[in-house]
Amino acid sequence: MPESPITPRADDFAAWYQDVVLQGDMAEPAEIVKGCMVIKANGYAVWELIQRELDDRFKASGHQNVYFPLLIPQSFLQKEAEHVEGFAPEVAVVTVAGGKQLEEPYVIRPTSETIIGHFFARWIQSYRDLPLLVNQWANIIRWEMRTRMFLRTTEFLWQEGHTAHATHEEALEEVLRMLDVYADVAENVMAMPVIKGMKTLSEKFAGAVRTYGIEAMMQNGFALQAGTSHDLGQNFGKAFNVQFQSSEGRLDYVWQTSWGVSTRLIGGLIMSHSDDKGLVLPPKVAPVKAVIVPIYRKEDERSRVLEAAHRIALDIGAKVDTREGQSPGAKFFYWERRGVPVVFELGPRDLAQEKIVMKRRDTGLKDMIPQDEAPSKLLSTLNQIQIDLFESAQRRMKENTVLANSIREVEEILTDVTAEKGGGKFVMAHVKDDPACDARMKEFKATVRCIPLKDEFDGPGKCIVTGEQVDRRAVIAKAY
Repeated sequence: MPESPITPRADDFAAWYQDVVLQGDMAEPAEIVKGCMVIKANGYAVWELIQRELDDRFKASGHQNVYFPLLIPQSFLQKEAEHVEGFAPEVAVVTVAGGKQLEEPYVIRPTSETIIGHFFARWIQSYRDLPLLVNQWANIIRWEMRTRMFLRTTEFLWQEGHTAHATHEEALEEVLRMLDVYADVAENVMAMPVIKGMKTLSEKFAGAVRTYGIEAMMQNGFALQAGTSHDLGQNFGKAFNVQFQSSEGRLDYVWQTSWGVSTRLIGGLIMSHSDDKGLVLPPKVAPVKAVIVPIYRKEDERSRVLEAAHRIALDIGAKVDTREGQSPGAKFFYWERRGVPVVFELGPRDLAQEKIVMKRRDTGLKDMIPQDEAPSKLLSTLNQIQIDLFESAQRRMKENTVLANSIREVEEILTDVTAEKGGGKFVMAHVKDDPACDARMKEFKATVRCIPLKDEFDGPGKCIVTGEQVDRRAVIAKAY
């Protein structure tokens, strides 16, 4: 047998991931543009499905889609001190346009809070204009030093929601509502379990009062921040003078939120479910859910098999692989690497018995079924694959989440030499929300991922760094 084009996951997780992306025809590096990638048709189709699920939920909760300029005056970023400091190392600046030096440089958007704040100030005059709920689907530029396709690239696609409210209570309610939307899509669409939590002050979004996020566990036990929702307080309202007249007749600054997910979700999807054979996709985000591979040797077999294959495909909503010059084995290999959840095989013997063979991508199990049962069997199998992938990922998270009661324990667990090959963990420990505690974790290349909103362990305890009392355990892990 020819050597597999995919590095075994247990040997080198990073190489395995890159191979799955390439062999699954999801993306490839754009070497001519530093740190960028080309999202190929299979990868973009997955993004469109995720995008549709999110967009439907945004609109159902009253948000409207808008679009703001890619270029932002550099002075805008400087209006919110913490914001400019946080993004300064990642910013790309345009200084020449039309062959002339610009009077004021433009920043290519790393995020849009500043330019949106400028327009919110125009659009909001009274409490009657609130809440203002908008979302933007866009591309972003952040000048990254070390890149990896989908996970961290110089340019990436995302959505960014921006809202303005009359009170802090309303804004916080919005922050947590959108966090729930992200968790819903991650778990019920992508079959990727997450922990909802609050980021530490050191890890929050630059310019926010507080940041909330969802953390997913990859197959090697590393964490992936899969979405964030920010309580911006009145910081950007004051920076851009976004004021409104309250129902009592007084002027006040709006309370704002912003929230976003990006194409990094596709990286999370790949690292949550795929195997050494290639991509594994949950049915809800699989562009092609089922394929029929016809098998024949003689010309008279070919016509009969293809006719039946197209008839069955019409009934079940499957694609027929009619490519000539490819053996059935090559076709199976092709669809396997691309993560198609179910592949059927149909040959002359199957036709004679009015049967068809169905194979699950996730388990590799084959089942010979009556052709007239194919529609219902495919539907039930796709539903079961979706459930099984989520439960498998959920079980893995549970099995690799451990408690620690000292900084030494945490360090020993997270510096295990097997971590790069799949020995990572989520370590639950009592840690104070203090920059000094975050810095201590970074000494062994870990971070406090979040402080869970729901306490599933043993309540209050003493911080493993300072000894002070804290409310609950936090998630500490190595991360992408």
